[in-house]
Amino acid sequence: MPPIALKLLPFLAWRDRVTPATLRDDLVAGVISALVVLPQGVAYATLAGLPPQFGLYCAILPAIVAALWGSSWHLVSGPTNALSLVVFATVAPLAAPRTEEYIALVLTLTLLVGFMQLAMGLARLGALVNFISHTVIVGFTAGAGLLIIAAQLPHFFGVPAVRDAGFFESLHAFVRNLGKIDPWIAATAVATLVVALIAKQTLRRVPYMIVAMVAGSAVAYVLARSGFAQVPTVGALPSGLPLPSMPSLDPEVWRKLAPAALALTVLGLTEAVSIGRAIALRSGQRIDGTQEFIGQGLSNVAGAFTSSYVSSGSFNRSGINHEAGAQTPLASVTGALVLIVILFAVAPWGAYLPMAVMAALLFVVGWGLIDFAEMRRIARTSRGDFAVFLVTFAATLTIALEVAIFVGMLASLLVYLNRTTHPSLTRVVPDMRTPQRRFAAPAGHAQLCPQIDILRVDGSLFFGATEHVRDELEAARRERPEASHVLLVGSGVNFIDIAGCEALVQAARYLRDTGATLYLCNLKPGVHAALERGGFLEEIGRERVWPTKADALRALYQRFDAGICSACTARIFTECHANLPSGLPRVPVKAVAN
Repeated sequence: MPPIALKLLPFLAWRDRVTPATLRDDLVAGVISALVVLPQGVAYATLAGLPPQFGLYCAILPAIVAALWGSSWHLVSGPTNALSLVVFATVAPLAAPRTEEYIALVLTLTLLVGFMQLAMGLARLGALVNFISHTVIVGFTAGAGLLIIAAQLPHFFGVPAVRDAGFFESLHAFVRNLGKIDPWIAATAVATLVVALIAKQTLRRVPYMIVAMVAGSAVAYVLARSGFAQVPTVGALPSGLPLPSMPSLDPEVWRKLAPAALALTVLGLTEAVSIGRAIALRSGQRIDGTQEFIGQGLSNVAGAFTSSYVSSGSFNRSGINHEAGAQTPLASVTGALVLIVILFAVAPWGAYLPMAVMAALLFVVGWGLIDFAEMRRIARTSRGDFAVFLVTFAATLTIALEVAIFVGMLASLLVYLNRTTHPSLTRVVPDMRTPQRRFAAPAGHAQLCPQIDILRVDGSLFFGATEHVRDELEAARRERPEASHVLLVGSGVNFIDIAGCEALVQAARYLRDTGATLYLCNLKPGVHAALERGGFLEEIGRERVWPTKADALRALYQRFDAGICSACTARIFTECHANLPSGLPRVPVKAVAN
């Protein structure tokens, strides 16, 4: 197959995997995926402020295009909760939800996202999603979960809704309207919520959303037939294929939507690639991030012209697709085709689907986004990562969602820069507890050699780290001013730039002025080559640089003051035991090493 054909039609690369057996497995997985997306699509479209059918249309053509032009065998694309929430948060301030103007803006936003994703894919920028840390995603999704719950409080309890309200404004408005709660609407929502939670725990093979949707709709139907209350419903869904649609081509509209489109582009690609990689770990497949960018971009461009909105990979449906035995992307194609058939059958029943039921299902969805176990693990593992989580979480609840994701990225970048600009300078000594006497930080009040201070540098020496290294070296010098030799162990230095080289030269001068000499050992080839090319080895002293610690200590021992050595009881080096004054106990040299 010519390479150009595989680039234009990447699905030809896995055509040999298709057999009668895989077709059967893909059909079963596709049917299950279609049943799962039915309630999810309606719920997510409602969350996005769109007519319910938009969520279902989003799982048809966009899902097919993403499967055929992506790289994952199991990734299922379509509507997602996080993207739906961001769509609503960014477009609702510009137009009233569900209106023609609102729908036109969402379609235009989808087209912009598709173009941006496609452009990034064609530019081979698939690795960029690696700059969005896992901690940022955990914080963003947790905040999004609370936003989903807060936004659905009016539908859950039947109280008046406040348009364009943030998280805290929504809570405040809900508290003000506690006296206006409709008990029958609330009862319908609570019944749905209880059934959803029970079904989720007990009915492993049946989509819990469908069970809860049927149960909640039945409660609302009984209430209406009995004359107790008329619970507001979603309304009948149009049956059949997705209708053609036309986004706006007005440059002014594109300018207004560009910031939101960029945020959705980043979030959508992060979702798709991270989910694809997570499932690939179980399936043994290797994911091409750049190809996923192209697949997601084409799917959103197609969705903008077929009554859909921004789509991406779904973790729930992708996981179910893999567990159901899907073998190729044809499972996603099959699922989309089965969904069309289902639409013809169930569309009229949308007239009996209460808004309170959808609110209860979105409560479950929102709560599921809050990963308490991962939060605890982040808090235990790293204070810096936990700070990034808190900043992202707070930003998600307090500012525009399209900005919150970038705030999290900035916080993550600042934490990373703080780490890299603060390489550690650790005092080390031979560990007397190990036969090899490996170098480690001294424990407690361990004795130190009075003539040498050994410091290990862990981190890159570049322009942003030189001041910190200088401060740490001066602090170490103040702690042990009696040491006339300072040995820097460079095994932890992976990179050095010209500023780092200059810093080492300045360190040598500073130590010389304070009565000590700087030595280097265990430099990595790239670091040594940089010092060599710039002539810095000559300024430091080529004779003061050794390839290993053993070579350094063997040479330095010859320069120690014999009088100080004879009075020292530390005996921490091999050479100390080999050259003890008469009358002191000896330890066999073979038993120890540097």
